[in-house]
Amino acid sequence: MYTNVALISALLAVAEARFGQEQTPVSDISALGNFGQPGEAPTLAGAVPGVLLAAANPCAKLSLADQIVSTLGNDAAVIAAAQKLVAAEQNFNPFVVSVPNICGDASLPATAELRGIVPLIDPAVTGSDDENANSASSLQSPFDATGLSVADVMIAQGFSNFTVNGAAAGGANGNAGNGNGNADNGNADDGGAVATTTTAAVATSTPVFNCGASRTTSAAPAATTTAAAVDNGGDAAGDAAVGAGAVSDDVTGTFLGFEASSLGLDFGSCTPTVKFEESLNGRKAGEFTFQAQDPAVNKGQQEALNPAIIFNRICDQLVNVCGAADDAHTACKAAQASLGSGPKDASTADAWNEALGFAGADINPDNAPQAGLVGHT
Repeated sequence: MYTNVALISALLAVAEARFGQEQTPVSDISALGNFGQPGEAPTLAGAVPGVLLAAANPCAKLSLADQIVSTLGNDAAVIAAAQKLVAAEQNFNPFVVSVPNICGDASLPATAELRGIVPLIDPAVTGSDDENANSASSLQSPFDATGLSVADVMIAQGFSNFTVNGAAAGGANGNAGNGNGNADNGNADDGGAVATTTTAAVATSTPVFNCGASRTTSAAPAATTTAAAVDNGGDAAGDAAVGAGAVSDDVTGTFLGFEASSLGLDFGSCTPTVKFEESLNGRKAGEFTFQAQDPAVNKGQQEALNPAIIFNRICDQLVNVCGAADDAHTACKAAQASLGSGPKDASTADAWNEALGFAGADINPDNAPQAGLVGHT
């Protein structure tokens, strides 16, 4: 009995430690009493916990950081405290959600000294070590954030395992990192609108796929043009076509479609294949990243240097979106466990596709440049 009580107490202590993140920046802001009018610093400090709660809009803390500077002035101590708020970890319950929410409003924070700083995230999130190292680094030397949201900056630095909220993830041209004007998950061929809560730039149209016929066929179809209906704010004719269930003129690229797994696994309405391409979402030449091929699977997730991030997302979406059978989800988790720490090259993408019954799937469906590609046979 004592052992059980001790274990429960330890678990509660850990939970309390993780769920107390909203208090971390309070003391630094409370200590700014010598700036601004009497009572202003404590009032601002009192607003901190509310913007760091799990349910808070992730853009709210950036607005509060701006307010701290505009109210108390731009003294170095004020800037430092506001920067710590921008970098603060928003409360997160890994038992409810698997990824954090990040602000996609490129106008926030508006204060120049606060831009280019990225936040800490819960250690339970895949890829957190890299992101938390980036956060610490950004406090010392902020990343380039010209025309970029915090979400965009995080993606540019190699972390994308999050959901964008508050506004569309968008650089100067309104997208999450590739500068083509689309409020989607990077390149238009990657499909899907970014999951957001408050933005008109992101489509509300539901992706349209001819799932029925292709899911019932016994033979794997040939590669076909993407059938993702995503309204990316294009021309009126394109928007009307999307509304009528046609393919948006903003969506290009090729996709293997909803072919059946050779292993007989039922992945529901989705195909869990990955691609491994150069310069996805405007990355530099010679930089290859992983990304889910199916737009429904990829919705709300950018490409990533770390295959574990993409594999984790695919397995989550099989349950949350695709209606996959239990054996298919089990196979996905097994592949994730065995391949997530594999080489960050084409061999891992090939191995993933083969493990789930899609051996030989084209890992470069968009015909991206392949200079320097390694690991693919």
